[in-house]
Amino acid sequence: MKRFVEGDDRRQATLLPDCLDDYVAPDNPVRIIEAFVDELDLAALGFAGIVPEVTGRPAYHPATLLKIYIYGYLNRVPSSRRLERETQRNLELIWLTGRLMPDFKTIADFRRDNGPAIRAACAQFVVLCRQLNLFTRAVVALDGSKFKAVNNRDKNFTVAKVAKRIEQVEAGIARYLAALDRADRQAGAETEARTTRLK
Repeated sequence: MKRFVEGDDRRQATLLPDCLDDYVAPDNPVRIIEAFVDELDLAALGFAGIVPEVTGRPAYHPATLLKIYIYGYLNRVPSSRRLERETQRNLELIWLTGRLMPDFKTIADFRRDNGPAIRAACAQFVVLCRQLNLFTRAVVALDGSKFKAVNNRDKNFTVAKVAKRIEQVEAGIARYLAALDRADRQAGAETEARTTRLK
């Protein structure tokens, strides 16, 4: 008789609940996101809402929302509605947020209100990569003469080209943030269209 590996009974109660940390491997990239965001000085980067309001409903900490945003970027989840669903079912995000599940509007508003601060956090990440020597800075020295040769224009750099490349990267980040806003607006319009058809 053939036997199969059997799963746990879903209705079986356990004396001690599982630890959430056991579901995330030690080398999982979400641990890097956690460590990176926890080391950032969010107030210096310009994130709003660092100091909580005295009255009203408690807000989500900007660090939590930044972790969700970075996770979405690394895993190609641009829509705030999809990020909301992922916080409810994805074990990595459940671990990363400590079982917090902000709604899509909160995620979209965070991204809209903190665009420059998010760009500054991305710049801090590049600085960290340089400090860890993950980027190489190869320097080639020649004599003072410039010769035209068989050389790819994209692989030789001057100070002006490096400055232009930095501008291109910043423009790319701005385009990505604009694409995220468009994706949120389109998802909202599709949801609204579905609800109006059902009436």
